[in-house]
Amino acid sequence: MAHGLMLATLTDRRDFGDDWLLERKFDGERCLARKKGGDVRLESRTAKDLTGTYPEICAAVAAQRDQDLLLDGEVVAFDGDQTSFSRLQQRLGVADPSPQHLRTYPVVLCVFDLLEIDGEDLTGRPLRERRGRLAEAIQPCAALQLTEAGRGDSRRRFADACGSGWEGLIAKRAAAPYTPGRSKDWLKLKCVWEQELVVGGYTDPLGSRTDFGALLVGYYEAGRLRYAGKVGAGYTAAALRDLGARLRELNTHESPFVDARPIPRGTHWTRPELVAQIAFAEWTDHGRLRQPRFLGLREDKRPDEVVRERPQ
Repeated sequence: MAHGLMLATLTDRRDFGDDWLLERKFDGERCLARKKGGDVRLESRTAKDLTGTYPEICAAVAAQRDQDLLLDGEVVAFDGDQTSFSRLQQRLGVADPSPQHLRTYPVVLCVFDLLEIDGEDLTGRPLRERRGRLAEAIQPCAALQLTEAGRGDSRRRFADACGSGWEGLIAKRAAAPYTPGRSKDWLKLKCVWEQELVVGGYTDPLGSRTDFGALLVGYYEAGRLRYAGKVGAGYTAAALRDLGARLRELNTHESPFVDARPIPRGTHWTRPELVAQIAFAEWTDHGRLRQPRFLGLREDKRPDEVVRERPQ
């Protein structure tokens, strides 16, 4: 598909005027959907082919009116009104899911941008124009929805989003073109701290815990993997079993971290090939996570992409 994605920058800012659009921040898997004639292809942020993973989304895109499209959005799984990354975990990386699996864990592509239509490149056009063209081009259905975008009263909108249990908001400059890479024209306002981190080890289980006790996680800075702490909460029995088996396959004798101190008792090091989504209360002054909780593995992020997100 060969199209670089525009990415949002974390911010502490909360005041935005009418020249910004405010959208819901989703906890899912970024996805580009291209419709060309009768063919549809889905790609992840890392250009991985997702076409066979989300057949209901492919069908929904294919059923759109007779025009070629390139859509940008987020694949999410809902649990009531909330998006659930743990439910989405049941679909990540599952190619050709069974009809029963599709019914049990349905997903939706929440579309927020239109990059091309019938061969016309819209990336240089303002976001407000792309959103208008998107609303005209798409007929929403169960597996394909358009995100809502509001203006003004940003502090109230953010408070309402957090009060509703949302992950946060994305503020987008209405006049901005679509530019690949991390941009300050798209800003993310988080209600809770959460980010992906690289797994570099694990500890032995204690008591009734099986497979492992905690993950040792970190992030890259100047090409080196820095230690962020251990994560011992948030695992289901199935996650302990499945993740434990993957960890043992990655065992290595040397620490991948440059600064893992102190080393927890019963530590086993692993090659830094897995990326986990972690929720936490805050960063400490020493660069460690407070009250971290495991949410799931990210199959759509490369370890070398993982850096510590800092408000800008």
